[in-house]
Amino acid sequence: MASEERSEDRPRLRWQDSLWGIGGTALAVGVGVQLVLHGVTAWPTALVGAVPAAAWIVWLVRRRRVRDAGRAGTEPEDVPAMERQILKGGPAPRDPERRRAMAAFVDSRQERLRRHRWWAFPVLALIFFGTSALWYISGSVGAGTMMLGLGVVFLGWLAWSNARFDRRLSQMRGRLQG
Repeated sequence: MASEERSEDRPRLRWQDSLWGIGGTALAVGVGVQLVLHGVTAWPTALVGAVPAAAWIVWLVRRRRVRDAGRAGTEPEDVPAMERQILKGGPAPRDPERRRAMAAFVDSRQERLRRHRWWAFPVLALIFFGTSALWYISGSVGAGTMMLGLGVVFLGWLAWSNARFDRRLSQMRGRLQG
């Protein structure tokens, strides 16, 4: 029945968006990082350590989707497709109910993006540059320089990404109103 209700405005869930896909990817990345850090012989502890982290990531993603869907008045399975449609600059849905849900989703995301911007950037800057300063104070110039460079690159990317997503949300809002 659910597949019969799907139209071109409601694309199917991709494997990257399924909770199994997200959990499997998180598990593979967690195990891979642990194996690189501790060697291949540490695979049992790497697996035991990565399973709770992957489960926590899946729980966070599911919780966010349910909240976003509640704000938009749609199903949690529709949230990834709506995000992708916004990011890729796709056309606004033709169905009036889908347009209303997309408008509510855009408003919710844009409000949250702008609401958290004022404190998130200063806190991240404090973490990166404070850690860098502590490395310099302790006499480790190499680690301090590496952390400083990482902080500049990460915060620059984060500012660019934030502005890009805000612009895409505004563009979708314009397409929904036009």
